[in-house]
Amino acid sequence: MARTQLFLASTLYGAATLAAALDAGSFAAADRRLLVVCNNAAIPEITPPLDQAPGFAALRSRFDGLVSWNEAIHPLHPGGWAPRADDTPIWERYVRMLWDLGDDAVELIVESIQVEPALAVAAVFQGAPITVYADGLMSYGPTRNKLGALVDTRIDRLLHLDLVPGLRPMLLSEHGVESEVVPSAEFTKVLAEVAEASMDAGRDDLNGVPEGAALLLGQYLSALGLISAAEEEKLHLSMVRGAAALGHRQIVFKPHPTAPAEWTEPLKAEAERLGATFTVLNSPVLAEVVYQKARPALVVGCFSTALLTASVLYGIPVARTGTKLLLDRLTPYQNSNRIPVTIVHAMLPDLADTKAVKAWQPPSPQRVAAELTPLLHAVGYCMQAQAYPQLREEAVAWLTHHLNDDTWPYFKRRRLTSLGLPGVVPARLAFVPRNRTVRRVARRARALKKATSR
Repeated sequence: MARTQLFLASTLYGAATLAAALDAGSFAAADRRLLVVCNNAAIPEITPPLDQAPGFAALRSRFDGLVSWNEAIHPLHPGGWAPRADDTPIWERYVRMLWDLGDDAVELIVESIQVEPALAVAAVFQGAPITVYADGLMSYGPTRNKLGALVDTRIDRLLHLDLVPGLRPMLLSEHGVESEVVPSAEFTKVLAEVAEASMDAGRDDLNGVPEGAALLLGQYLSALGLISAAEEEKLHLSMVRGAAALGHRQIVFKPHPTAPAEWTEPLKAEAERLGATFTVLNSPVLAEVVYQKARPALVVGCFSTALLTASVLYGIPVARTGTKLLLDRLTPYQNSNRIPVTIVHAMLPDLADTKAVKAWQPPSPQRVAAELTPLLHAVGYCMQAQAYPQLREEAVAWLTHHLNDDTWPYFKRRRLTSLGLPGVVPARLAFVPRNRTVRRVARRARALKKATSR
């Protein structure tokens, strides 16, 4: 029987990760490999898909064909649709016919398995084995949703970039899924090809970008409801002031593609006031392409994955800003962004501390394993305690010995209280949240209190 591998990707970065994994021999041989392009933008009809992104031509040859998930389910939106259980056989027959799969044995390689469209594709091909690939910092955090036996039992491995050497992903570990690193050398080689293809296509996006400048990365956090627009403007202004305080007289701002254009005017005015030239890079090129072509002297951001690729893959100095505010604002505590923010806050120097920025060196894998791993296990347990009960003792030990003014921002008192963890609950009472009888009595007491107050 013929075998077809379906690679689901929604970003150029993700497609580059797949290309690097293919080059590294991470996948068994197949009769056909199809790249399934998915556009998850809020309005995909007006947003170019990844196969129209600058540099995509360098990746195209790794696949035997290209198909669109958006076109397959049109007019439904891929970010919010999944087939009803009774309809999955019909959808599978339809997609097999549309993509000329016939009776091929199908293997799925998907990103973000906790949500659509990955879950929807997994539902359509119910018998297919699944490989999950992760290209960002969220892979180091816990699985945020229950996947169900029809999905989690089919996942055979997790592929991920080694963005924090010495740190192992928590994602899917509760299901016994083994993680496998996509070699950094292969990934940087692919990114170099993407950069060259972008230039060969006649794009002049980087022509006005000075070399050796301070590169500021915008993330449009207010659109996610994490902070207000005014706070985000203040955050960007702090990036400009911090870069200038470090002596940078050339500043490049790479805004999020969907951020309002008028946001850059106050930043330009502030840079000019501080005696620095200010350049806006309004281009969909990857930050890693900028690293290769303009070689920034410093990269500044909040919790972007591109901060880690700058440091780990290209050896470029980095600095963070706004992470303490984000740690406080993220809700609920289980928000998946908490792990990326925690990693960046714990690892990278604060832009406001000029001495720390100038002296900072990436921590060794041994130090990461000894210091960052226990912290992330404690945070991960607090985020998804039911899925990772085996981490409780480690979380209790870490909180008992390391919870102080510097580490409190990683936790919430209410969360520690609900889990009976050190910091707000005496150690001798830590058993309470795990005792069913005590919890039942407490629920009855609360119900009685509500009834009597009416």
